[in-house]
Amino acid sequence: MENDYKREYLNADLVKLKDKFGDKRGFIQPLCDLNMKSASFIYTKAGQWRANHYHKKDWHFIYVIKGEFEYYFRKTNSNEKISKKLVTKGELLFTGPMIDHAMLYTKETEILVMSKNPRDQKTYEEDTVRIDFMTDQKRF
Repeated sequence: MENDYKREYLNADLVKLKDKFGDKRGFIQPLCDLNMKSASFIYTKAGQWRANHYHKKDWHFIYVIKGEFEYYFRKTNSNEKISKKLVTKGELLFTGPMIDHAMLYTKETEILVMSKNPRDQKTYEEDTVRIDFMTDQKRF
């Protein structure tokens, strides 16, 4: 199970959602069927940056409940051009380990983040490397 994400998600960013199933009560939309240790709800005001880091071993899915953000990413320690993707309401994004990533929230946004590692401060800080790749004006 641990390496399932590598086969299915490692070379992806936006994830094709699995089919939802429902009845007269409503529906259930599967998001993440991997072993994880954290689920967080994050609210961000428009015009704010988050992330600007990479994770050594952690991965996370981000499901957009409301709003949108620009997702900037590239492989860590590479000279690749930074890629940009707009992630909007109802989309699921996957970020694997060793991916530089940052998000610019273009609208007031609510997201659900599901992560492999727990989000206690000690575990998070040991796995997260802060970088500042978004200040390079030659990135695009």
